[in-house]
Amino acid sequence: MDCDVLIVGAGPTGLMLANQLGRRGIRPLIVDRHAGPSQQTRALGVQARTLEIYAHLGIAERAIELGKRGTGANLWAEGQMMARVPLSEAGRHVTPYPYILILGQDDNERLMGHRLKDWDLAVQWNTEMVALAQEPGHVTATLRDADGTTRRVDATWVAGCDGARSAVRELNGIGFPGAPYEHVFFVADVEMTGGMVPDEVNVYLWKSGFHLLFPMRGKNHWRIVGILPPELRGKDDARFEEVVPSLHAEAGAGLSFQACSWFSTYRIHHRSASRFRDRRCFLLGDAAHVHSPVGAQGMNTGLQDAYNLAWKLALVIEGEAGDTLLDSYEAERLPVARRLLETTDRGFRLAVSDAPIAGLVRTRVLARFAAFAMGRERVQQMAFRTVSQIGIHYREGPLATSLGELPAEAPHAGDRFPWLQLRFDANGPVEDVFERLEDTHFHLIVFGQALPAEPLPDFGRLLHVHVLPAGAANDAELERHHIPQPAFYLLRPDGYIGLCGRRLEAAAVARYGAERLRLG
Repeated sequence: MDCDVLIVGAGPTGLMLANQLGRRGIRPLIVDRHAGPSQQTRALGVQARTLEIYAHLGIAERAIELGKRGTGANLWAEGQMMARVPLSEAGRHVTPYPYILILGQDDNERLMGHRLKDWDLAVQWNTEMVALAQEPGHVTATLRDADGTTRRVDATWVAGCDGARSAVRELNGIGFPGAPYEHVFFVADVEMTGGMVPDEVNVYLWKSGFHLLFPMRGKNHWRIVGILPPELRGKDDARFEEVVPSLHAEAGAGLSFQACSWFSTYRIHHRSASRFRDRRCFLLGDAAHVHSPVGAQGMNTGLQDAYNLAWKLALVIEGEAGDTLLDSYEAERLPVARRLLETTDRGFRLAVSDAPIAGLVRTRVLARFAAFAMGRERVQQMAFRTVSQIGIHYREGPLATSLGELPAEAPHAGDRFPWLQLRFDANGPVEDVFERLEDTHFHLIVFGQALPAEPLPDFGRLLHVHVLPAGAANDAELERHHIPQPAFYLLRPDGYIGLCGRRLEAAAVARYGAERLRLG
């Protein structure tokens, strides 16, 4: 076998998958048909859940240095501010990163591409996959190099991270139903001043559409996303100067533009692959799902696809788990993509519809409802959990098992384990759980009880056990998150709860490892 995993596509999703495999001792082959990394890209929002993953990868601090923290989002309609979502307040108790980080896809790719060197990995650029055959026990891929020559590569698994025009998806005959939106959109990087709230996201709704203004690194540097005015939609060489009148009309005459360093027009699709796996081939990121830019979800969803699949692939390749563990990738991630597609599609259609009634709903009904709802703390928190992607769960997935009754408000199997500050030793310091629990192992966290007399399985030395001491600090933190005592939580490497309950029994943990995780 030439490689355990062939990763096709070196965008953010492919680079995340390669890094997560590399740090687990797996050496994938990663190829991309382009000449090098992206130079200019439309994706730019890094959500809190992605930053949590970046922290484990060791690149969160550098990403934050390079980016711009968007600590709030402001909704404008007909020239008046209608509502504000204080992201830093809404998320300050649930994540170390209570904001959206404005950082272009190209910068994200550079960070992850540089990290590959630590695992002695590198992308093979100018290398296109042109044929693929699934054989018993492996996949044979034909790669075409820059000089036109072809070579065959045998891989145990193939990951299609090659975008909306995915060769992996098409060569496997996987459908990609959906359609483009009818409008043409533009993106512009500008130096500008005006009445928008500085250092925060500004959303301008108007009767014919919307404009999004994202603060970027640097003085008066903004990225604008909007709908191309109707009179320009059939024009192939539209220029930024031609959209300025619509910006003045809808976002305010006080906007002053000093320079435009990049301007591009594009169309947006909403599509989802009919399945995310075909035998030994997987689809991730835009190869599996594409949707509107509402909420800056696309790149982040692909990164979480990779994070979900990587630990499972590593266990199977190392012989620690059976192949059927990999069935859980599609079972968990496809519903997430479908829900995201449905919600962003509904919101986006309302935001871009040309119907007169839609314009009134946008600027009158929606704006006023948002102003009313966002003034309530609970709604703000729900909105943050949704947009930040920390609210994504796999409760209905095949790896989620709850034993015994837990309070409805408590974390349940399939949820991301919450961000807690706990003492792991009675005389030790209060520690950040996310920093303490590294993500290449399983973790069994036990509250309010001793370990059972029977020995616990060690999951092939992959299970770390933490018996938390009683004490005022721990008790208060557990109460704040509605975690009862006694209770236990078995965390997967990706930080999601696999098994949980009240009384810990060694047999239940062993049964979960054998039946759900397929550990040998």
